[in-house]
Amino acid sequence: MPGQSLLSPTRQRVHYNALRTNETTPLIIPGTFPDATQASEPSWAQSLYIISRSSPINALLLFVPLGLAAGFFEWSGSLVFMFNFLALMPLAKLLGYATEEISLKVGQTIGALLNCTFGNLVELILSVLALKAGLIRVVQASLLGSILSNMLLVLGFCFYCGGWFYHIQQFNVVAAQTAASLLSIVVFSMIIPAAFLQQVVSVPESAQLVLDLSRGTAIVLLVIYILYLYFQLKTHADLYEGDDEDEPASIKFPAAVALLVVVTLLIAGCAEYLVESIEFISKDWKLNQTFVGLILLPIVGNAAEHVTAVTAAVKNKMDLSLGVAIGSSMQIALFVTPICVLAGWLIDQPMSLSFNILETAVIFVSIYVVNSLISDGKSNWLEGAMLLGAYIVISIAFWFLPMTLE
Repeated sequence: MPGQSLLSPTRQRVHYNALRTNETTPLIIPGTFPDATQASEPSWAQSLYIISRSSPINALLLFVPLGLAAGFFEWSGSLVFMFNFLALMPLAKLLGYATEEISLKVGQTIGALLNCTFGNLVELILSVLALKAGLIRVVQASLLGSILSNMLLVLGFCFYCGGWFYHIQQFNVVAAQTAASLLSIVVFSMIIPAAFLQQVVSVPESAQLVLDLSRGTAIVLLVIYILYLYFQLKTHADLYEGDDEDEPASIKFPAAVALLVVVTLLIAGCAEYLVESIEFISKDWKLNQTFVGLILLPIVGNAAEHVTAVTAAVKNKMDLSLGVAIGSSMQIALFVTPICVLAGWLIDQPMSLSFNILETAVIFVSIYVVNSLISDGKSNWLEGAMLLGAYIVISIAFWFLPMTLE
């Protein structure tokens, strides 16, 4: 069975027809009359209707104006954080939906570039804004948290929920292990700077040396990611062939472009207010910033794919579920993280790949556990419970982490 494409895993194409019941009746909106032309390309009215019904998470769009108003009128920090926190979830989903629709029109190669750029836009915007605010620990923790939440929380729910409907579920182990193996490079890129810092800690310019090492490593990680795209699109494309490549777009192309632009602007506004409220809620709620970045912020960027992956697992589409969960972790690690390091270089913020011993150990053990569970190409609900348990243990550890040790 050919593997589901892991490209743009954060926003894997869950086609409008793939996760709903099989329907043969064309979409008819009250007041419209479908004809042959509309069948090939929906009208603006149909496009808006389809967008509004594209995901149950769209109900949270009510928090977008509330979040922007809370930030603009300087309401309490708790309200600013909560409203914008909830607003970014449906916006992330719509961003992925718009990118998917555009990709159907412009082709796989350009679509891949679009997905690389916009697939993790929420994480990128949050990270860059936090870097500008000097919240380097929050950025490092949020990137690490995004990797962990996808590998343990999202994948755990997929195995657990799917396992209750199917005794044993199978997936393309070759494609899944390729992405999981790439994550091992991430552990390598974290261990080397941490060990290097211990080696040169007595040298006066040790901090700068670690920064230089991290920036060089970030460039290498980006090159590896580009090679992975080439591997997937060209030399080993047969491993990632999907079953629905000829599916027509669900909405008008101009509507998809407009949706992409509007959602991007809204994400930028909500993310800025969210980042500005982090220090307040850290003090007001007595939470260390590492916990906020590692546990809370990743929920924003991963909520959309969490629903996507679990829905696919319940429908026994495990290749898609693993593509979303493991593939998203891989993209955060090999694309978003090095971009943040280089962005910090440009804006003169000392963002490095030097994580503390606890964080390095957590990512190492997590990748080891995930690789062990997917090695046989099968899953069940108990394996899902194991992954969820591991994520809960990590959350407890960082909850009790004293602020003085951040």
